Amino acid sequence: MSKTTVDSVTRVIDRIQNITGAAAAVITVLLLLIICYDVVTRYIFNSSSVALQELEWHLYSLIFLLGAGYTYLTNEHVRIDVFHSRLSPKKQMITELVGILLFLIPFCITGIVSSEFFVTSSWRVLERSPDGGGLPGRYILKAMIPLSFFLLLLAGVSTFIKTWIRLSSGEGNDAS
Repeated sequence: MSKTTVDSVTRVIDRIQNITGAAAAVITVLLLLIICYDVVTRYIFNSSSVALQELEWHLYSLIFLLGAGYTYLTNEHVRIDVFHSRLSPKKQMITELVGILLFLIPFCITGIVSSEFFVTSSWRVLERSPDGGGLPGRYILKAMIPLSFFLLLLAGVSTFIKTWIRLSSGEGNDAS
């Protein structure tokens, strides 16, 4: 595979992640506004809505599901920096590559495969909230689960490619 092709692949993946990350950011602002509205109506006007409360956790779920790949790609995810930061740059890159191959990719594939029945069952019955006044279309939210794992998998592939190129080019070689 040529360097141009590899660069194109990582650019496309990164662009997808940037779009989903931006969507998660917009949804975060929307969620904040809805929560403020819910609090005001609940405590000032003594009014509450099951649909509004469900919308809050649906949006929160979307933030997490759409933001996971972006967060990984931008290296803002949780990692054990106590150990990672003590490694040389080269060993950090090797650790990243091994982690992607042994943990991230199998985890994502497991998530995609194991969510299939859960999602298809929900779509088959066009699942909605069991609560009166709840939201329809719960199956749409559940379909975001394998999509999230796929986006995270793509972020892992992009990170793997870029890290491999950096490592192969000799970046991170040091005296230690």
